[in-house]
Amino acid sequence: MADQTPTDPATPLRVGSLFSGYGGLDLAVEEVFGARTIWFSEINEPVARVFSHHWPDAPNLGDITIIDWNTVPPVDILCGGFPCQDVSTVGKRAGLKLGTRSGLWAHMAAAIDALQPEWVVIENVRGLLSAPAIRANLEGDDDEQRNPGDATPNGATARSVERDPWHLGETAARPLRAAGAVLGDLADLRYDAQWIGLPASAIGAPHPRYRVFILAHRTFPNPARLRRIPGRGELAASEGTPGHDRAQPSDHRPRPPRTQRLPAHRRTREPVDVDRAALRRWGRYAEAVTRWEEVVGRPAPTPALLTNATDPRPAPAFVEWLMGLTPGWVTEPSRGLTTNQQLTALGNGVQPRQAAVAITSLLALALNRDE
Repeated sequence: MADQTPTDPATPLRVGSLFSGYGGLDLAVEEVFGARTIWFSEINEPVARVFSHHWPDAPNLGDITIIDWNTVPPVDILCGGFPCQDVSTVGKRAGLKLGTRSGLWAHMAAAIDALQPEWVVIENVRGLLSAPAIRANLEGDDDEQRNPGDATPNGATARSVERDPWHLGETAARPLRAAGAVLGDLADLRYDAQWIGLPASAIGAPHPRYRVFILAHRTFPNPARLRRIPGRGELAASEGTPGHDRAQPSDHRPRPPRTQRLPAHRRTREPVDVDRAALRRWGRYAEAVTRWEEVVGRPAPTPALLTNATDPRPAPAFVEWLMGLTPGWVTEPSRGLTTNQQLTALGNGVQPRQAAVAITSLLALALNRDE
């Protein structure tokens, strides 16, 4: 990076958070980069209360679709997990396109374009790798949403092209995948990106929860007002409202280091000793639960809520434990969330330890590439 390193405690990097939820991705980004979140964007008011409690100095910018990025303080890292409903394998698979909730990625891309952060961190579900992406036609372009017919080699041309074992690009009508669209947009914005898919079980959690993480690094070293090449129908950089001059110093004042929020990892792969009590309580899940108890350093709470009025349902405190969060991070009564709101927030959130491991791996690759 131009003048900072991800682990320099004297000059913590500034983080901007989008689709913030309870802050799981922010916890991981702050840990890996030694950074501090200075603002966030979350439209779910109860969940925003959770985030504001843990980051009291970070204002909520609200609805991402109406933010004027020219008025937003610049950041070194922009992170977010845009909505997954339309790319998830358990949803209707509407895909990554305008008008869908997952299509809000376009607004995150606009924020990247305007703010020009040094790093971008993205998280989403496994379906990002397989869900389709549908591009809106450019102005004056009446072509259907498909690859050009001459994209598929044939005849003499095919014999001179090395065959692709995955057969990518060999079917003209093959749709663009959501992950490909996101990576392509980042490339258009002049960011070098890498991604990794990681299940939560890889870090010892007793559930799979596979997630895709993308880390992108700006390919140009901090020039003022450097932006991507304008597309058709867009204004050139000199014709629009000027954005932040990234060469100017920030007004960030370093603060004392915060209390560690993600305790050091305990063992995650070694065999564990399961006692009889755990076997009686958890049955075939006893080993997985015991291992996670050792990883997070506390016993598992009661897993279900039992009432006479409804069938058993997951206990929010247990789901919070599964996510590796500090007790009460979401479920503390003073946060004011109902049981349903707690479960929704926790179900939509990011597993911080899982994200930290993924980002650390991607960051090591990125820094080694830059050497």
